[in-house]
Amino acid sequence: MSEVLAIDHVQIAMPVGGEDDARAFYGGLLGLEELPKPMPLAARGGCWFGHAAVQLHLGVEEGFQPARKAHPAFVIAGLDGLAAALAAAGHRVDWNDELPHLRRLYTDDPFGNRIELIAG
Repeated sequence: MSEVLAIDHVQIAMPVGGEDDARAFYGGLLGLEELPKPMPLAARGGCWFGHAAVQLHLGVEEGFQPARKAHPAFVIAGLDGLAAALAAAGHRVDWNDELPHLRRLYTDDPFGNRIELIAG
């Protein structure tokens, strides 16, 4: 019988040429480290980010459409400070109280993909 042990990474899409915007958002605002892509994959574009056991891969997609419902959710230390930085950078900050045991908000990456941020 098989057994799921962990999530290795989550991949979301971005448009062609979006790498600098991805770096500014995921690296600059969220504080994820950019990870080197293996050589056979680097020519495809996109970029990978990670911190500890979290990895997010952004892949280039022709005819890109943002994910408006599907999304990664990151647990964040210092959520209030990040919310202020996101707002100052012009990103949506939509606090959500539907689950009273979680402090969380939704924002969008530079490409319109939905991102959930949960207080850690």
